[in-house]
Amino acid sequence: MNSLKLMCCVCYHAGLFDIVIMEMQMKKLKLLSTLLSALVSVATTRADVVLLLSGGELHGEVIKRTDNTLWIDIGPKIIQMSMTEIRDVIIDTAEEVKLAYDTTTMFRIADGLPELSPHVQAKRVGASVIKVSTPGGLGSGVLLNGDGFAITNAHVVQGETDLRATVWIPQADNTLMRTTIEDVELIAVNNHLDLALLRLAHPDNKPFDFSVLEMAENIEVGETVFAIGNPLGLERSMSQGVISTKQRSFDGLTYIQTDAAINPGNSGGPLFNTRGEVVGITNMGITSAESLNFAIPTRYVKDFIRNREAFAYDEKNPNAGHLYQVPPQRSENGTAAVLKDSNTDIQ
Repeated sequence: MNSLKLMCCVCYHAGLFDIVIMEMQMKKLKLLSTLLSALVSVATTRADVVLLLSGGELHGEVIKRTDNTLWIDIGPKIIQMSMTEIRDVIIDTAEEVKLAYDTTTMFRIADGLPELSPHVQAKRVGASVIKVSTPGGLGSGVLLNGDGFAITNAHVVQGETDLRATVWIPQADNTLMRTTIEDVELIAVNNHLDLALLRLAHPDNKPFDFSVLEMAENIEVGETVFAIGNPLGLERSMSQGVISTKQRSFDGLTYIQTDAAINPGNSGGPLFNTRGEVVGITNMGITSAESLNFAIPTRYVKDFIRNREAFAYDEKNPNAGHLYQVPPQRSENGTAAVLKDSNTDIQ
C-alpha cells in the first residue's frame, strides 16, 4: 500500500514537472515571437504594398525598383521580383522621413530614401518643380523647403525685378492644380555660380511640397538621373539620362555632365537621382552638339545658401551680387612689354 502511494506520488510529481516544463517552453515561444515581431517592425519601418498579378500581396519596404525588377524587404529577408509578376506598387508616403534641417541652412537632406525608377520618383518630386517667368523669358526652379524658398539660375532672373512663379499644388484627389504666384521675392544672387535664391508666398498659407538636396556627394559615372523643367515653355517635361562625368571644368568651376536632354527653359531646374534627391541644378548645354548638358553640383548650391547674406539682392541694383568679368583676350603672344626685365635677356 505504501509503495502504491509512493508510486502515485511520483507519478503526480512527474506530471506536475511535465506541466512546468511545457509552461516554460510556451513562455520561451511567446518571448521569441515577440522578439521576432520587434525585429521585423524595426527592419520594415515602411508599409509599402506590392500587389501581385496572382492576387496576392507583399507588405514591407521597397528598397529598389527598376523598369524590370523590384526588391522588397519583408523583414526576415529581401525578395527580388520581376515587374512582369506585379500588378501595382503602393509606396507608403505617410512615413516620417528622417530629415536634417535648421534655419541657417534653409535646405533639407534626408537619409534612407528608397531607390526607385525615375518615372516613380517623378510622381513623388514633381510638385516641387516650378516655372520662373520674367518679362524677358522663363526658366525653371525647385523648392527647397515648405516655407517657399526655391533655387534657380542667376541668368534666369538677371536684371529683372518683375518675377512670377508657376507652381503645381497637390489636391485631395491626387491631381495637381496649376497656380501662378505673383508675390516672388529675390533673396540672393551669385552670378559667378549662376545661382539665385527666391522666396514664394503660398496662396493658401500652407507649406509647399519640396525636394531634398543630396546628402553626400556620391554620384557615379553611369548613374541614372532625370531632369524636370519647362523647356521652351513646355511645362513639367521630364528627360532621363546618365552621369557622363562629374568633374567637367569650365571657368574654374566643376560641373556635372549628363546626356539627359536640357533645353532653353530647363535652366534652374533640378537634376534628380533615383532616390529623388537633387544632385544638381541644370544651367547650360552645347546647342551645336547632342547630349552635352551640364548641371551645377549641390555642393555649390549648399555653399551659396549658407553664405546667402554675402550675395543678398539689392533692389536698388538689379545686378547685385558678385560678377567676375572675363579678362580681355591677348592681342599678341608672349610676355607683355611692361612685365619684361630690361636687365635680363630672356631666351
